[in-house]
Amino acid sequence: MRAMALGLACLTVSASAAFAAEADEDAPAKPAVPNIYLDLRTSYAMIPAGTLGLGFGTTSLSAALQTLALRSGTVLPNGLPAAKAIAIDLPLTVDVSDRVSLYGGVSGSTADIGGGWSTFDITSWNIGVQADLYQQNGGRIPTITLQSTLTQSVPNEQGMTNSFNNILEFDYALDEDETRGWLAGMQYTYTTIATPFASIRPNTILYAGGYYQWPSNWKFTGRLGVQSFGGAQLAGRTLAESFTQPVLRLDLDRMDDNDNRLFGITAQIAWTPKPAYQLTLRTPLYAVRN
Repeated sequence: MRAMALGLACLTVSASAAFAAEADEDAPAKPAVPNIYLDLRTSYAMIPAGTLGLGFGTTSLSAALQTLALRSGTVLPNGLPAAKAIAIDLPLTVDVSDRVSLYGGVSGSTADIGGGWSTFDITSWNIGVQADLYQQNGGRIPTITLQSTLTQSVPNEQGMTNSFNNILEFDYALDEDETRGWLAGMQYTYTTIATPFASIRPNTILYAGGYYQWPSNWKFTGRLGVQSFGGAQLAGRTLAESFTQPVLRLDLDRMDDNDNRLFGITAQIAWTPKPAYQLTLRTPLYAVRN
């Protein structure tokens, strides 16, 4: 009986080891090198008079316009005119894992506030992290993602701005492949200015939306929210009025079979309180794509 028990134990251990080895072989191999790419983004914005470049995830464009407004504020007795702007963001992004991405880079922009287009210059740099604090993986609790970005205007002199942008998003997938689902979240932007004579109050967006990805790997995402901005002042004069108004963002992305973005286009309308329009093209340049 002891011999039989010992033999059964040996068979059980051997079978468990064999099944574990087979499972390891079936599991997808983890890449030796993470995704590394330049997440090139090109944005064009049309902004009404009396406001700044605000909305979903526009910290580089906003920083450029805020700095331009502060430098021009003393020669604009009638307030901020309508503006057009083009910005190019060049953040180098590393997907450390399927849960964490790190990024950092520079942004350049040019703007027209009525006197012609300014020279295209490097106007800010940024660093940030995006992390899934919790992943749904077929459960009932949605995926919770936090993205934090620090953007500083260039050059580093009096009147420069620092923007802290934080996005907390909840993603509830409706199927196992996560090709369709609902979104809800909040974006909070806090800006500091290197001068005691000016201030920009926080900007907050509460939003909800959803997404759908076709078998062809085209993905559509929509977000509709309410944006609340506290206003901006310079030397006791109002540069931008406070408001609480709707904001709409629509994304169309081309993904590959591993959910890496190949191309994307974003259209945004933010009432500030008059409509401000922004169109962004995303064309990531991959050094390593798993």
